[in-house]
Amino acid sequence: MAAIMKTNYHIHTTFCDGSDTPEEMVQAAVNAGFDIIGFSGHSMYPHGSTWHIQPKEHSAYFSEIRRLKEKYSQKIKIMCGLEAEYIRGMSQDMAGQYKEFEPEYLIGSVHYLINEKGFMTVDDSAEYVRNGIEQLYGGNGNTAVREYYAAQREMLKAGGFQIWGHPDVIRKRNGILEFFNENDEWYRKEIRETAIAAGKAGIIAEINTGGIARKCIDDVYPSKEFLAYLYENKVPVTISSDSHSAGTLDFAFDRAKEAAWKAGYRETAYLTEEGIKMQPLS
Repeated sequence: MAAIMKTNYHIHTTFCDGSDTPEEMVQAAVNAGFDIIGFSGHSMYPHGSTWHIQPKEHSAYFSEIRRLKEKYSQKIKIMCGLEAEYIRGMSQDMAGQYKEFEPEYLIGSVHYLINEKGFMTVDDSAEYVRNGIEQLYGGNGNTAVREYYAAQREMLKAGGFQIWGHPDVIRKRNGILEFFNENDEWYRKEIRETAIAAGKAGIIAEINTGGIARKCIDDVYPSKEFLAYLYENKVPVTISSDSHSAGTLDFAFDRAKEAAWKAGYRETAYLTEEGIKMQPLS
């Protein structure tokens, strides 16, 4: 029986909001026994923010990851990608947006909500999220959540990426703010419909442990119920830590595997230069 590949395609570095350099992350991955890692710096090219790779730094980012890919080729396989920002009304051609850099893969993620009153990120502090919901939606958390999943479905339909990032990161601060109830039928309908859209999109969904590592939520993304809907819709999954530091590269992978197993999964997907492959869930 072939060995199980240890992989992680969601890794951030000092090129965006990570705390360690790409080489430090590679060295940590080698020490942790990874077979394949993928770098996925935050990007909203040709725009930027304090936590994205700056537009003028994209070439340097790709050059550095490719240098490391060659340097460590005998120890680990390295892939170079981006976590591409999807913003409604702005992100229409994700693949074309980054074509000049020739990324090996893209993670499609929704962090922003935007309307005529302004914008907010859902992946931020509890205070910021509370203020954003108040400003944009008059304090109506249900409306904000519906807008978030509408953006997710729009992104899934548009395509152009290979991995779907933290599908329900909108839950990140709900334990503190309680701005919506995950048990309400309207919410279950939102995640069911989004899982159906994911099944049609032909992408890999990640089981993301980043919220646990950063002590924001004691659960993986997506939730138990959402993951079950993804399984029903035959959406393959991969496990990632959304790591922003060298010490969290395989953080809570055991919990992610347990969540996948309970949802019905017996295989996980992994990316290679030759495409997507499947392996037993161990």
